[in-house]
Amino acid sequence: MNHAPIDLLHMGIEGAIACYLMDADGPAIVDPGPATTLERLAAELADRGVGNRDLRHVLITHVHLDHAGATGRLTELYPRATVHVHSDGAPHLVDPTRLVASTRRTFGDRHDRLWGEVRPVPRDRVRLADRRPGPGPLRVVPTPGHISHHLAYLDERNGTIYSGDSLGIVVAGGPTHPPTPPPAVDLPAWHQTLEEVRRLGSERFAATHFGVHNDLDARVGALDRRLHDIEARVRRALASGDEEDADRYQRETLAEQSAHADGKEVVERYFATFPAKTDWEGVAFFLRRNP
Repeated sequence: MNHAPIDLLHMGIEGAIACYLMDADGPAIVDPGPATTLERLAAELADRGVGNRDLRHVLITHVHLDHAGATGRLTELYPRATVHVHSDGAPHLVDPTRLVASTRRTFGDRHDRLWGEVRPVPRDRVRLADRRPGPGPLRVVPTPGHISHHLAYLDERNGTIYSGDSLGIVVAGGPTHPPTPPPAVDLPAWHQTLEEVRRLGSERFAATHFGVHNDLDARVGALDRRLHDIEARVRRALASGDEEDADRYQRETLAEQSAHADGKEVVERYFATFPAKTDWEGVAFFLRRNP
């Protein structure tokens, strides 16, 4: 087992959502992804020698459905697996009603096609990762910003940080993109997280969106700058009443990513599912609450 991503091929898109398999007191995975890709995940685990009674740990970076939507169904398929999640995220896995309602408001009619059926996780299968050490060599690292209950997992054997969304989005090897959707982004907390990640001294991170990258310091610096840039941009737009800037941000992000990434089609399909306009709106939501 190594840190190579299992590409979940969400909506048939290569390089959109990854799950990671490693050994940590038994087979462990980080971020099982949405329910719509569970069949592929199970097949990929089986190909790697992990059967239904083998999986021991499911490590959740945060409960957004692209990262954790499959967890309830996964606990049915893998009866010996324990789910590790932040104490603030755990209630949304045990009873996903509010989480699904919130996601439906964002994705509308596309919700079920994108994320599938979200089932509850049995309470007795949940371990509060922010209150106990991680399994085996995995160190739990609080990484708030994208959402307050975000965690990353540091493999102390090789220095790989399984970062979820905390170190940004890298689509087809393109520029780092800040994922800032509403309603829970916290910009000051995110800048602090990036400083603390730098202090860990690691060089490698494994992002759910997408892949393993050996230029952690450069990517962290780029994300920090881009978070400052989008905050300043949205502040100006809100102050001037510019109602078109979110759409411009979407177009500009797509153009930049397409120009520098390895695959234009992957970029276009990814940002059709996760629009940069929504990230603009997440920053606006934060600034209206924190003027």
